[in-house]
Amino acid sequence: MSGPRMPSDVPRGVIAVAGEALVDIVPAPAQGYFEFAPGGSPANVAVGLARLGVPARMLARIADDLLGRRLRAHLDDNGVDLSHVVEAGEPSSLALVEIAEDGVASYDFRISGTADWQWTAGELAGALEPDGTTPVVALHSGSLALTTPPGAEELRALMARAVDTATISYDPNCRPLLMGDPAEVLAGVHELLGLADVVKVSDEDLRWLTPGREPTDVITEWLELGPALVAVTLGGEGVVAGTASGLHTVRPGQKVDVVDTVGAGDSFSAAMLAGLHRRGLLGAGARDDLYRIDAGTLDAVLDEAGAAAAITCSRHGANPPTLADLGL
Repeated sequence: MSGPRMPSDVPRGVIAVAGEALVDIVPAPAQGYFEFAPGGSPANVAVGLARLGVPARMLARIADDLLGRRLRAHLDDNGVDLSHVVEAGEPSSLALVEIAEDGVASYDFRISGTADWQWTAGELAGALEPDGTTPVVALHSGSLALTTPPGAEELRALMARAVDTATISYDPNCRPLLMGDPAEVLAGVHELLGLADVVKVSDEDLRWLTPGREPTDVITEWLELGPALVAVTLGGEGVVAGTASGLHTVRPGQKVDVVDTVGAGDSFSAAMLAGLHRRGLLGAGARDDLYRIDAGTLDAVLDEAGAAAAITCSRHGANPPTLADLGL
């Protein structure tokens, strides 16, 4: 088995994140009011990576309106590279968030004709170019960006082009209100599994995509389609995961007082990628090592990701942790 590289051997590298950067309208702590907060699953992942010390490049179409400028400022203030963000003429997308008594978030969206989905091939040209001498070692995407036309096909094509040079990370992050027939969505998921190296999916997603099936059975099936690692998050119960080399593991959840679950899955994805990044397991040159990840390294990465998600659940809104918060 291949163990983690020592720090001096770990290559530097940028993680690019492609997809939506939208505005969440969330219940404010003061009852009866709402507040506007930066959101969008891919944007949350980019912020999570940057807070964990990983160079993060955002590939997004952000409106030149009041909300779009606030989104840009949020990403920039968190150290996310915006050099490949498109200044879009369309308005910003909105997500209306409802928080249940147990803190679980549900979503409604206002996205017709908005900025995030109008990608063209020209806008993504050069999106994965090195930052000077620093390569893009991974590309992460998921959620609405990969299912909403017309731009979804351009982002899927970008992922296909990136396979030769970068680790591909994928989170279906299903939104049933907007994604249509789950059987059709599942067919698209299966196509992307043929490109992906690292997959994170929630048990809630699987209940919609593959009703009645056990997560462990889905993991086995999905690994056969190509990924090195598939992790299924189980909310407060932790995570179950498997690898192409035959490892299977279950890691317990971390108990916290849940404020809300907004952005928790995105924090998990960011911390999982950051953990692999620190251990030198990202990039096409490290693909064999990733596919042979050992049990101790896998559990450590998943525990860090679980801790990041738990911290986010203990906070209001999508507010991912820093390295210091994780004690790293």
